[in-house]
Amino acid sequence: MPKKLSDMTLEELWALFPIILTAPDPRWPAWYAEEEALLHSVLPGEFSLRIRHIGSTAIRGIWAKPIVDILVEAAPGADLSAADEALSQAGYRCMSASSARRSYNKGYTEAGFAEKVFHLHLTHTGPQPEVLFRDYLNAHPADAKAYEALKLSLWKPYEHNRDGYTQAKTAFVQEILRRAGEEIGAENR
Repeated sequence: MPKKLSDMTLEELWALFPIILTAPDPRWPAWYAEEEALLHSVLPGEFSLRIRHIGSTAIRGIWAKPIVDILVEAAPGADLSAADEALSQAGYRCMSASSARRSYNKGYTEAGFAEKVFHLHLTHTGPQPEVLFRDYLNAHPADAKAYEALKLSLWKPYEHNRDGYTQAKTAFVQEILRRAGEEIGAENR
């Protein structure tokens, strides 16, 4: 009998769920659309004000972890924990929680990844850096390819260390967000 995910150490989880990068998959937008429809049907109104596809699977033409990231924005002041039950019934597991942001995943099993894997980020409405990052890279294919190259270079060294993989991308992400902010500022002058 496989060990329950909740009983596994971080090292065991990283071994079971390594960093995997795949070529762009035309199914990712459809998987997102199906999940968005499900979320609109199960979440109370204050939690489905805006649902968006974010992360690398939302950036055209680049290799990505085959995990569809979803951003759900709740009404200002909404108690984010009030979405836990609906998301649990939709198959999501809460991974981290604060008053400003909650993260959930779906598709992680005791046997490894399911065919469809989702990360859901729940926060309040407002400026979202993930959306800014996605939109900038979709508008600047050369920068998207640079991001892809960085991710590919980090894949094997950090295959079993998600925190290290994320940290190693931080400087690039911050630089893209800086450029995106400058571009938006220039457009608004």
